[in-house]
Amino acid sequence: PKDMVLPESVVEVKPRETVVIFIGTEDVVVQGEPVAKVQSIAEMGEGDIGPIIDRLAILEERIIGSSTQHVAGSQEVTVLADRSIPFDVVRKVMSTCTSQGYSRISLAVIQKGQTDGLATGTVAQI
Repeated sequence: PKDMVLPESVVEVKPRETVVIFIGTEDVVVQGEPVAKVQSIAEMGEGDIGPIIDRLAILEERIIGSSTQHVAGSQEVTVLADRSIPFDVVRKVMSTCTSQGYSRISLAVIQKGQTDGLATGTVAQI
């Protein structure tokens, strides 16, 4: 989303094709579909987030072509979270993903330029 502001980092790993989870200021979106409200996740106790589990299961079942097969089979998730989101919400989303067998979780950030301050998209491995 255009209104999302990512945190900054100097990590140099480029993004790959993965399941993408956006944590915006209001909604959590898994692979293009809104599944939960950020406020609800912030207020919930410990434990997995049911709507995220449900959406990940649907993605594994709906393999159409080689691209979606690669994404579903990679067991890899990229999380894009607005920097205003409390880390506890991000942690709960990431924990839900790992409990569902996603062993590689990347957090997307804006890469700080070494000398000129320019930024580009990148991911940091968690």
